[in-house]
Amino acid sequence: MELAYIPSPSRGVIHLGPIPLRGYAFCIIIGVFVAVWLGNKRWIARGGRSGTVADIAVWAVPFGLVGGRLYHVITDYELYFSEGRDWVDAFKIWEGGLGIWGAIALGALGAWIGCRRRGIPMPAYADAVAPGIALAQAIGRWGNWFNQELYGRETDVPWALKITSSTDGRVPGTYHPTFLYESLWCIGVAVLVIWADRRFKLGHGRAFALYVASYCVGRFWVEYMRVDDAHHILGLRLNNWTALIVFLLAVAYIVISAKKRPGREAVVEPGANPSTGETEGDADADSDSAVEAKDEDAKGEAEEDVEEEVKEDVKDEAGSGTKKT
Repeated sequence: MELAYIPSPSRGVIHLGPIPLRGYAFCIIIGVFVAVWLGNKRWIARGGRSGTVADIAVWAVPFGLVGGRLYHVITDYELYFSEGRDWVDAFKIWEGGLGIWGAIALGALGAWIGCRRRGIPMPAYADAVAPGIALAQAIGRWGNWFNQELYGRETDVPWALKITSSTDGRVPGTYHPTFLYESLWCIGVAVLVIWADRRFKLGHGRAFALYVASYCVGRFWVEYMRVDDAHHILGLRLNNWTALIVFLLAVAYIVISAKKRPGREAVVEPGANPSTGETEGDADADSDSAVEAKDEDAKGEAEEDVEEEVKEDVKDEAGSGTKKT
């Protein structure tokens, strides 16, 4: 008897007239905004300029979406290119299917292009946005809930996810809500990175590497619980192997980087004012304006003094003339 469970939405899209609002896309968009907002706050705290994170995100986000879709299509090619499938579906990103590994890889390439154009060290930027990316993943995972996809094994726990759809091979029932597990894990990863960054003053990409390593740990056990079709190598799902390899690379980077380049970057954005997030040009302009205002005030006071002196002279002369007559 089912006493409690997490209900699935009856549909993953709402139509406002001719405009479809898809839950999956909505979660991704909200996640991007949160990542940019938090990344901007952390970038300013590191001595960068306000707005820089958003400017570079213009490069990183499109690259990340393309990379995430490519990874999914390549690793699950039979969903789009096998007999009876329509290859056009490979472009329907709103129906679900983004691989985080591809999204991070190509997203990093886009961020590198943006950083290079602005003369900003890529590792410092990655450290600033790392917790925001984790939160974006936490929010984005709820897109799987809207699509009733990527759930775990059957279970009767009170927090089980109830699947009602029977399309694409789904079997209605209650399953482990792996989307929820990963979402909560990603929130924990964000908190861990923020704490470790404040405690140990992580720099030169080590905060980002910590995010990658800690995410991989959670992704490994969440992936192990999933029951959707996947390629297996030596008994493990492909994404398990990916998580294991990426985890080892991230840990190796943290160790090697800490030895070669300890501490943090002294300057993360050339020309930025560490205390205000403005560029030196903006600060100079404000300073010039203040000086000009001060000069104007002094000039006005001098003119008033002259006027007072003239009035006094006129008054004295008038008084002298009266006495003479």
